[in-house]
Amino acid sequence: MLHCIGSLCGGHQSPSATLAGVPELPDIVAYIAALESRVVGQKLEAIRLASPFFLRSVDPPVREIEGRTVVGLRRMGKRIVFELDGGLFVVLHLMIAGRLHWKPGRAKIGGRTNLATLDFPGATLVVTEAASKKRASLHLVRGEEGLRAFDRGGVEPLETDEAAFHEALTRENHTVKRALTDPRLFSGIGNAYSDEILHRARMSPARLTKKMTEEEVGRLFRATRETLEKWRDRFVADALRAFPEKVTAFREGMAVHGRYDKPCPDCGTPVQRIVYADNESNYCPACQTGGKLLADRALSQLLRSDWPKTLEELEERKSNPPARGR
Repeated sequence: MLHCIGSLCGGHQSPSATLAGVPELPDIVAYIAALESRVVGQKLEAIRLASPFFLRSVDPPVREIEGRTVVGLRRMGKRIVFELDGGLFVVLHLMIAGRLHWKPGRAKIGGRTNLATLDFPGATLVVTEAASKKRASLHLVRGEEGLRAFDRGGVEPLETDEAAFHEALTRENHTVKRALTDPRLFSGIGNAYSDEILHRARMSPARLTKKMTEEEVGRLFRATRETLEKWRDRFVADALRAFPEKVTAFREGMAVHGRYDKPCPDCGTPVQRIVYADNESNYCPACQTGGKLLADRALSQLLRSDWPKTLEELEERKSNPPARGR
């Protein structure tokens, strides 16, 4: 029988150790704030592709985009949209490992991580992706109707009222963590900021939305706004001073995200996590779950009745791990 728990299992590595994290609403807004003063009113002179797979559309062609003036920027979920004259759009989705870099002059297109460059007068926006599996994408779009195809339908968390927030949250019966990160329900929230929102709301990521009380929904609504506004304002202020070059999902000052086994800043309890696929949910058991440990799906299926129910049981097993048997 397998006897291992969390970090006691060799090879049970946190995704935090390897993934940069998808830029979410605060990060995208900061990128846009940095770009506005640099590209709005400027001509997009050329798009150079280092990877042909980065461009996912065929109409309009690149040659029709080149030479157009950028008249505005907007965010659609986790996408950055460049609005050009003539009703054309450049839609950029950075996914997990995609990042933007502003370089003076005409930057070289070469480089192992480079995907493309957007050339402007006197400067270049370089798109990189530091991952072996390339997921970032660029779409060239004609007209507002074509642009609407990228709208997943989620409400804007910093623009909606509590009633619309409640309707979106309870439209389907999911865990609150899944609901917050569903782009059909909420726009721009991902793994990192959902962790921070739930910690601020003092709410378990496993709480089912259909069972939430009016008080809990109101608490979550306020925590969502406060968390996103806090990080947005901080990042925008930084972006107005210098182009954001170190965008990551793991920020200094976060309460729980990416802080597995580190002390909760509010109570000192070690932060715990649930690992699934390429993501993880980080939470404080004392602040959010009444001291209960949430079951990691993969490990709990293996350990079954041996899965610890409380932090005290977990710490006891870490101190006195049972011998491995066949």
